[in-house]
Amino acid sequence: MMGRQEAPAQLFYDFDLKRHVPADHMLREIDLLLDGDSLRDALRPFYSHLGRPSIDPELIIRMLVIGYGMGILSERRLCDEVHLNLAYRWFCRLGLEGKVPDHSTFSRYRHGKFRESNLLRQVFEATVERCLKEDLVSGEGFAVDASLISADANKVRSIAAEDWSPEVAREAGHRAAREYLETLDDAVFGAASPSQPKFVAKSDPAAQWTRAEECRPYFAYTTNYLIDTKNSVIMDVEATRG
Repeated sequence: MMGRQEAPAQLFYDFDLKRHVPADHMLREIDLLLDGDSLRDALRPFYSHLGRPSIDPELIIRMLVIGYGMGILSERRLCDEVHLNLAYRWFCRLGLEGKVPDHSTFSRYRHGKFRESNLLRQVFEATVERCLKEDLVSGEGFAVDASLISADANKVRSIAAEDWSPEVAREAGHRAAREYLETLDDAVFGAASPSQPKFVAKSDPAAQWTRAEECRPYFAYTTNYLIDTKNSVIMDVEATRG
């Protein structure tokens, strides 16, 4: 006999979200080590004691951990996945009915409180410290690797290098331009190199016009990793121009 799947209407449900997360799920292991109280202590000076309660910064960090661990690069898609996935909801302490923050909230946190407080660097260093305590790092063999990361800059809105000057960035006045001016004399952002790119992005002047692997040129940064070879633990990372 052919069966038929139906969802019976119920007034009350007895549902334990944790029971639906597999015992060997990666997020269960991460959850044992993630300390939300230390995150709040680091961010407390950046919040006012007046006004409405903000979104819990631990929720943003937990969602970012999911994005990194599960390879979800789009913040918009990350919000959708957390909304739909039971394991993600459990990890983020959202329950079944908790509201997922809007994707624009991530940008405000990363470029606002997280950037000003250097919180993401603190989370990274705390992770490295825990790896050291768990003897996951030998300290004997290291490797250095670099990867090109595409910048959020459009070739159509760029200008030729000969038409570019710091005054153009000052006129733009937005965050990326201000940060570029602050690091203009930093060697890793091009001060030590006499070479000039063919184009400069007005929206992100620190991004480098580059080409790799026979693909079309694009604006990019380079992420440089120092890796302990015992368990491939990333010990340090620094972003530079592509």
